[in-house]
Amino acid sequence: MAQQLPPDPAALSGIIAFQGLPADVLDWLLQAGELRQYADGEILVQAGDPADVMIAVVAGTMQYYRLDNGRREPIFRIEAGYLSGVLPYSRLQVFRGQGVAVGNTKLFLLPRTQFPALEQVSPELVQRLVAVMSDRARDEVRGQERDDKLRALGKLSAGLAHELNNPAAAIARASAALNEALKKKPFLLTNLLAACPPAEAVAALLNYGGLPEAAPVRSALDRADCEDELADWLQAQGCPDGFALAPGLLDAGYTAATLTPLVASLPAPARPPALAWFESHLSALRLTHDIHEASQRISTLVGNVKTYSHMDRAGGRELLVVTSGLDSTLNIFDHALRQKNGKLIRTYSPDLPMVLGEAGQLNQVWTNLLDNAIDALPASGGVLTVQAVKEADGVCVSIIDNGSGIAPEVLAHMYEPFYTTKPAGEGSGLGLDIARRIVQEHGGQLEARSEPGRTELAVWLPGKVA
Repeated sequence: MAQQLPPDPAALSGIIAFQGLPADVLDWLLQAGELRQYADGEILVQAGDPADVMIAVVAGTMQYYRLDNGRREPIFRIEAGYLSGVLPYSRLQVFRGQGVAVGNTKLFLLPRTQFPALEQVSPELVQRLVAVMSDRARDEVRGQERDDKLRALGKLSAGLAHELNNPAAAIARASAALNEALKKKPFLLTNLLAACPPAEAVAALLNYGGLPEAAPVRSALDRADCEDELADWLQAQGCPDGFALAPGLLDAGYTAATLTPLVASLPAPARPPALAWFESHLSALRLTHDIHEASQRISTLVGNVKTYSHMDRAGGRELLVVTSGLDSTLNIFDHALRQKNGKLIRTYSPDLPMVLGEAGQLNQVWTNLLDNAIDALPASGGVLTVQAVKEADGVCVSIIDNGSGIAPEVLAHMYEPFYTTKPAGEGSGLGLDIARRIVQEHGGQLEARSEPGRTELAVWLPGKVA
């Protein structure tokens, strides 16, 4: 149990905010407040308790926890010499966490009711305490922004893993197939040379091979008919494995009509090994192309993450193209949008001015707004519309969903910190508050308009000339 201690002027000398104060001020503090001793593990403040006391840690440590479904999650520690609790001019009404003593802990407690008298006794100390409160508020805001971004990244991580796994698996499959194809090429070339084809025909074969820029798109039935036709032609050329060669040649865009000039100058015995080698050559080219495409997809995803997280640039503000950050964030949300079977419509004006901003912070705004919009999409027929237009010497970015809309009573409170309509553990209630504050810090405005079937969050940012 907490034990009240007698007044001890030496106890306050280690509190940083109290150092250098006149002796009469320290005496007043000891008379207006009280010293208490707590045992290790003893609860000092409880979440939900009225924030009616300033706390100075004289000795020991005060550990704060966030309570989440009965579990305690560490938030921060207050070491000896530092302050906690409510401070003059603070709007804190209740403690949002649980404070626990770490080791034998001694606290100095000054009731909030003594703050008016403190202003008369020591205006200097009040100024110091206000400065402490400002620093604490700034640190809390930074912590909220960091935590909110980490929550968003955590939510996106599963989708990113899926997006990266697909091209990685494609590379693994294509490289294994390419390895097998390259192993067969010496054997196929030996068979071709053994047929003693004319040198000019071999040269034509080597120069003829290549992949078309875009192979024709066929229906499954049409493709099956084309494969049968090509296989019949290959067998007519003497290829015993015509049905095995036909799919690879067809994938490369070749048909009986385009292959006929290729084999015209070859003697009949040389045609089967020539066509087998040619199909192997085209398959190797196609697999190399597939590997390149998959690796480019991975590079694009990594680039999107770098753009989104702002991790390849120095801090500070710079001239930005708003749509670049929008696109990188949309690409990261691609998996989440597909899971909702949603359709994306992008509309960007061609004459958008640049904005002066911090890319990482603006991407956090797009993340919060897009996350909410995708969550609100209906299970079927969902449409997410992202617009960026030039407007009133700036850029207006609108994120629109065709969900059920936001009720008027919710719309009135949606920017308030910790206000959320999501189930416990799914929303912090900080996303829109942080988004609006970031937009305001950039000199812009965030507005919401909603009706059944259409909710629009519009961000206006001032434009800058490059």
